[in-house]
Amino acid sequence: MDISARNQLKARVKEIKSNDVTSEVLLDVGGQEMCSVITTGSMKKMGLKVGDDVSALVKATSVMVMK
Repeated sequence: MDISARNQLKARVKEIKSNDVTSEVLLDVGGQEMCSVITTGSMKKMGLKVGDDVSALVKATSVMVMK
């Protein structure tokens, strides 16, 4: 599958908090945490569970850099 998002980060699912509508998926990206909020339906359809290896795709018009 080809995707236009260039920022593709390898990650592992660290934690999932769900309600009827949304699921907060906490990812470990090389020791850094990233959070994604997706629909619970999508989470179930994908069969996501803690420990799964995934890719985090980031498409943003603004990315801040801090030094």
